[in-house]
Amino acid sequence: MNNYYDSKDMTAMFAASGIYKSSLPAVRFIIIAILGGAFIAMGGLLSLMVAGGMTGIGADNPGLIKFMAGALFPVGLIMVSITGADLFTSDCTAFTLPLLQKKLRVASFLKLLLFSYVFNFVGTQAIAYVLSSNLGYFSADPWQSYLHRYTEAKVYQPWGAVFVKGVGANWLVCLGMFMGYAAKDIAGKCIGIWIPVMIFVTLGYEHSIANMFFVPAAIYSGSGITWIDFIGRNLIPATLGNIVGGAVCVGCVYWYLHLCRTENPS
Repeated sequence: MNNYYDSKDMTAMFAASGIYKSSLPAVRFIIIAILGGAFIAMGGLLSLMVAGGMTGIGADNPGLIKFMAGALFPVGLIMVSITGADLFTSDCTAFTLPLLQKKLRVASFLKLLLFSYVFNFVGTQAIAYVLSSNLGYFSADPWQSYLHRYTEAKVYQPWGAVFVKGVGANWLVCLGMFMGYAAKDIAGKCIGIWIPVMIFVTLGYEHSIANMFFVPAAIYSGSGITWIDFIGRNLIPATLGNIVGGAVCVGCVYWYLHLCRTENPS
């Protein structure tokens, strides 16, 4: 007997998670969406405090700093998965699967993604301001300069590049959630989630919910980035790319591979 589920079972479980969340009362969905944003922000905060403090090592080994940030950030998604919180980016797959199965209406699909996105933002701000910038975590170097450089590089790059990086980010994030469903124990789930998410952060791809933490934290701590620049130059293209990465590269692909023929055997 396998000690893990196969990809067909994983696809069915991912789809079932979307159906379950779509059936929740609005207040409960809002609560788990706020938690999801907060947990992702906590992973981001951890990565900033460790990677941003490695100034001596980073001067000679910039790749190591990127890997360290990538190795630590996934704890946020692990907490989301294990605790049953909600995350917009993984919802791009979780709601696409039942949509394609005709178990979720288009209007519900759009409403759920919007609610998740908005209340993930609320959760990220609780960490970005109340539990980090408000406490002076980014008021002194090396953390302030690291955060400001990191976020300026995210915001001030070509719009198309952010979109493509958004596709890559959520392709990997949703693969992480997908691989997490393979596990029959907590350790296996953690490893399955960790691998793809570590890759996306190390490669510098753009995750809209994570950026809702990183960039506002920089703004709250005195960065010259404006909210208009953040939203127009980073958040919008990253979000659109995330939707494509999660809905198309994972949702549509695995629906076709494992659910389409089951529902339409002819």
